[in-house]
Amino acid sequence: MSSVQPFDAVILMSFGGPEAPEEVLPFLQNVTRGRGIPDERLVEVGEHYYGFGGKSPINDQNRALLAELRAEFDRRGIDVPVLWGNRNWEPYLTDVVRAEHERSGARQFLAIDTSAYSSYSSCRQYREDFAKTIDVLAAEGIEVGFDKIRQYFNHPGFAAAELDCVRTAARAFAAKTGGLDPERHRLLYVTHSIPDVMEDASEAQTAGYRAQHEALKDWVNEQLADEVPLRSELVYCSRSGPPSMPWLEPDVNDRMAELKEDGVEGVIAVPLGFVSDHMEVKYDLDTEAAETAAELGFAYERAATVGLKPQFVAGLVDLVEERAAQRRGEPVAPPAVTRLPALADGSGACSFECCRGVRERPTVPNWLPAPGA
Repeated sequence: MSSVQPFDAVILMSFGGPEAPEEVLPFLQNVTRGRGIPDERLVEVGEHYYGFGGKSPINDQNRALLAELRAEFDRRGIDVPVLWGNRNWEPYLTDVVRAEHERSGARQFLAIDTSAYSSYSSCRQYREDFAKTIDVLAAEGIEVGFDKIRQYFNHPGFAAAELDCVRTAARAFAAKTGGLDPERHRLLYVTHSIPDVMEDASEAQTAGYRAQHEALKDWVNEQLADEVPLRSELVYCSRSGPPSMPWLEPDVNDRMAELKEDGVEGVIAVPLGFVSDHMEVKYDLDTEAAETAAELGFAYERAATVGLKPQFVAGLVDLVEERAAQRRGEPVAPPAVTRLPALADGSGACSFECCRGVRERPTVPNWLPAPGA
C-alpha cells in the first residue's frame, strides 16, 4: 500500500503572485475582491512589485519547492502526483485539479499549504478554496475531495530548519559587529500582522496565531541559549487595512525606533512567519526594514527563510505521510518540539470550527474520520 493512500495526489497550495508588470493590478484585484478597495490604492500597493520588475518571487520559489518535494517522494519510493495550485493567480487550484482528474482520474487530494501557523488567512481560507473547487467541479460532473496537512509551526522538520536559519544569521551578525552583545543587540522575530479579530478567532480552537509564533521563538532561543545570548521579541510587518481596524503590533520598524532609544545598536531580523523569500520578506524586511535600520545607524542582518532546507522539505513529506496514516485509521502520535502540542488537542488536525472568519463561507473540514472508521 502506498504510504499516501487514500489520497490520489498531493498539491502544494499557495497564495500566488504576478510574473509580469501587466499582471500586478489584476493580481491585486483578485486578492482584494469584495473588499471595496479602489484601483488607485492597489496601484500604490503595486509599487512594491514594480520595484522588483513586476514579478513576485513566490512563483519561482514554489516551483523550486515542488521539485524538492518530488525528489523527496522519489527517495522514499512514493509514486504520487505532486502538483502546485494557487489561490490568487495562475496556476489556479481549480484548473490544476481539473487537469489532474482528466489525466489520471484523481479524486482525493491532500494539500500542503505554505503557511506554518493557524489563522483564518493562513489555514481556514485555504479550506474555503477547496470547497469552492469542489463546487465548481461538481457542476461539471467531477467529484473531488480535499484534506490538508496540519499547521506545522512546531513540527521537528520546520523547527530544525528555522533553528539553522537563526544560528547562521547570528554568526554572520557577530562577524560584522565583533560579537553578540546582550546590551546592544536584539533578535527580532518577524511575522505577518493580522487583524485582532483574526487573532481572536485563531485562539478559539488553537492556542492562537501569536502564541504559536511565541512558542517556536522560545524553543529556538532555548536551543541557542549558549550561542546567542540575546533578548528577543515577536514583531510584525505587512499591516494593511483601515487605520481604524486594530492589527497585531508592534511593527518591526516602529520597534526598532523604540529600541534605539533604549541604547540598542543592531538587530537580527528573523522572518519566523514566512517559509520563503516572497514579497513581504523582500520588500518589508530587505528593503523597508533595512532602510529603517540604516537610518537608525543599526547593524542589521536578515536571517534566511527555511526555503528549500532539507529538514523542512523532509518534514513536509513526513506530514503528508502522517495525515495519510490518520485517514487510514492508523494510530499516529503527531510530533511537536514546543511546549504547545500539535494543535490544541494534540490530534494533529484542526477542527471544523477553527479560525472562523467574519463572513461565513463554505469550507472543507480538516478532520474527517478514516474511511470505514
